[in-house]
Amino acid sequence: MRLAKGLREKGIVVGNTFDKYESSNPVVQKIMNGFSNTLSELVHQASPSTIHDVGCGEGYWVREWVRQGKSVRGTDFSSKIIDLAKLNALERNISPALFEIKSIYDLQTQQDAADLVVCCEVLEHLDRPEEALDRLRSIVKKYLIISVPREPIWRFLNLARGKYIASLGNTPGHIQHWSKSDFVRLISSYFKVVCIKTPLPWTMLLCRPQP
Repeated sequence: MRLAKGLREKGIVVGNTFDKYESSNPVVQKIMNGFSNTLSELVHQASPSTIHDVGCGEGYWVREWVRQGKSVRGTDFSSKIIDLAKLNALERNISPALFEIKSIYDLQTQQDAADLVVCCEVLEHLDRPEEALDRLRSIVKKYLIISVPREPIWRFLNLARGKYIASLGNTPGHIQHWSKSDFVRLISSYFKVVCIKTPLPWTMLLCRPQP
């Protein structure tokens, strides 16, 4: 991320200013290792030929799966975030064409379908999560991996580290809040839930299309 870091140092805003996957904070590292190990386990279980990372952010997982030899692409609604994902890809000699600006609400079956669709840390930001799930349902060929912060644990942890006190620990931008049971119930209306994982502090599900 040297190029992206250089742009930030020049005052050019190109995306999130905190890369949790490359943080040197040992607590953040431990938490993200739990997330990463769980996600990798579920991807291995799905054994996909193609992957579409919906809400790919700065492109960390797209780059990782490309490194593993997988056929993968990433989409995100934010042009600034996709610009950063493309910069990060270029730094590692990965085609920036793997990244596209697209809202989850605009996903189309023919253009966006994949064996495995990954949608992590997205739904909590959406004002119409049911509509988003309907669009995801239209592009999942074999498996979906989906995750959200597990409430109220997420907010308790924020309060414990002295963050977002005025909003009772709610992270800015989080407008949806689900416990594990509530999230499983929601997703079960759209998909068959195959596996439930709870890497602290998330709920992560492996799902298949309903028959």
